Amino acid sequence: MLRTITYLFIIVCHSGSQLLGQHGYWQQKVSYAIDFQLDVNSNKFQGKQQLSYTNHSPDTLRQAFFHLYLNAFQPGSDMDVRSRSIIDPDSRVGSRIAALKPDQVGRQEVSRLLVDGKKAEFVIEGTILEVKLPQPILPGKTAVFELDFQGQVPVQIRRTGRDNEEGIRYSMSQWYPKICAYDFYGWHANPYVGREFHGEWGDFNVKLTLQSDYVVAATGVLQNPEVVGYGYGGMNKKHNAGETLTWNFKAENVHDFVWAADPDFKHDVLKTQSGLELHFFYQSDSTTKPWADLPGYTAKAFDIMARDYGRYPYPVYSVIQGGDGGMEYPMATLITGRRSLKSLVGVTVHELIHSWFQGMLATNEALYPWMDEGFTSYASNDVMAELFPGSTGNPHHKSHESVAMLLNSGQAEPLTTHADHYQTNFCYGVNSYSKGEMLLDQLGYVMGPDLLRVGMKRYFESWKFKHPTPVDFMRIMEKQSGLELDWFFEYFLNTTYAVDYAVRAVREVENKAQVEIARTLPFPMPVELEVELKNGDKMNFYIPLDLMRGLRPFAKGEAVKVLPDWHWVQNSYRVDLPVRVQNIERVRLNPGGNMADLEKGNNVMDASTIKQKPWEDYEGK
Repeated sequence: MLRTITYLFIIVCHSGSQLLGQHGYWQQKVSYAIDFQLDVNSNKFQGKQQLSYTNHSPDTLRQAFFHLYLNAFQPGSDMDVRSRSIIDPDSRVGSRIAALKPDQVGRQEVSRLLVDGKKAEFVIEGTILEVKLPQPILPGKTAVFELDFQGQVPVQIRRTGRDNEEGIRYSMSQWYPKICAYDFYGWHANPYVGREFHGEWGDFNVKLTLQSDYVVAATGVLQNPEVVGYGYGGMNKKHNAGETLTWNFKAENVHDFVWAADPDFKHDVLKTQSGLELHFFYQSDSTTKPWADLPGYTAKAFDIMARDYGRYPYPVYSVIQGGDGGMEYPMATLITGRRSLKSLVGVTVHELIHSWFQGMLATNEALYPWMDEGFTSYASNDVMAELFPGSTGNPHHKSHESVAMLLNSGQAEPLTTHADHYQTNFCYGVNSYSKGEMLLDQLGYVMGPDLLRVGMKRYFESWKFKHPTPVDFMRIMEKQSGLELDWFFEYFLNTTYAVDYAVRAVREVENKAQVEIARTLPFPMPVELEVELKNGDKMNFYIPLDLMRGLRPFAKGEAVKVLPDWHWVQNSYRVDLPVRVQNIERVRLNPGGNMADLEKGNNVMDASTIKQKPWEDYEGK
């Protein structure tokens, strides 16, 4: 099938090879070995890192960049200025960074950097370490970076830090010098302003040394439980006061590493029937009773995700109390823990589902946050509906309401907006979560929910442990549905257009009823029409969109008459009915409410409102 893709959409996806899905795909490979020592009395640290970096790109690399995220937590940093200048700052940040004292700030410095044993020149620019390579890294070659780094853990403000509002001593995310991602766009050396992440796939061997009375939870599998005295019920070995211990964790084929530590962590473990070990770390008091029920719900959620999307391949997953809400990382999450049972389950379910849509389908979140947050929100609502049955209706309709609120606010921006550069947090949040969820829901409306489910599993199996783009996802869904879907993604991603269809009139022409439907907003969609007769009978019609080059499948026994295509350039469409107007009780568009129609009040015309004006009076209205 010949394809037409707009110039704008090609620019969004940047690379012609990406338009072909998996053809010509490559990604870099990393391997980290980190020795990290933390003094819990001063909150200062020092570390040594060896990074093996394999250049699988066709490019010769003459420079490299690392993230130093902790430097964001200093007065005057990009994150501080951004938070205080944006229209609607995140309440967790606000002006808190500007008020930090010297012993509260975050700091990350590099004192030595070698590449293949040769000294490299470097400069630190806020949260980015810029490295001039002593010799180029040729395509197919591997270079070894050696770094000595040191600094201070900040007071917990956003995602990482110490002493969060629930009293967890350390929530250590974004804590090590992390090489920036390099892909077909080039380097992604984005200054950290509190938004999204992108990282290279690789292996981690991490040794964490700190005071012996702390319990440590982390990405990966603990290698030395007999040394640290770490048992499934928590610490079961006494250590001398002031003694330090080294915890060794390994994780394979992940793109980040998180850890947390607290002397009061309680540790529970549930091993599922599939062999997955679920670990739970939390402070036990009267406010954390729901944690006793959390393991069972978590296990069920993993089973549902494995059934509907694909198998979780890692041996462990840890739910860790910490952070400032809920944040996903490979093989682990940080969540605040003083919640009701449903809230605790809800945040855990959402974060563990990120294991699929960010942990294994590692899209560039800065460019496509909706492919992570939106898809995760979609799956989360389905899983929660199964874990807590009783609710009726489409579990994704709230996303329609959120997007409608954004559109009506006048603050809407396209989904193609870079996560760091949204003008409001409001738009960023609705776009990333709700509009991303609505995109999947509306894709199911266009291609059929059953094909969407199969397509999502196909997407996971095709692109796990890679970095898919919107075009990669679109091509999977086109192959699965047999439809042309570029129009759908162009409107959804590149515009802020909305969907709205209306019943314009019902009129009798030559002793038969005729219905006129109008598209009142630019976003074209296939349309469903229901005609209810006064005798109780119903007639159902489906109007495909010409741009689809096909139509969705219908369920067995579903009585639907398929009408000729609605050409997208036409703003109105007429349906001839085999009945008289006087026999019609009601005409209804979108009878199941499955299309995200912005104005539902114009979808229905009943016997009391059917108009009798000549057709000419409606032309051009």
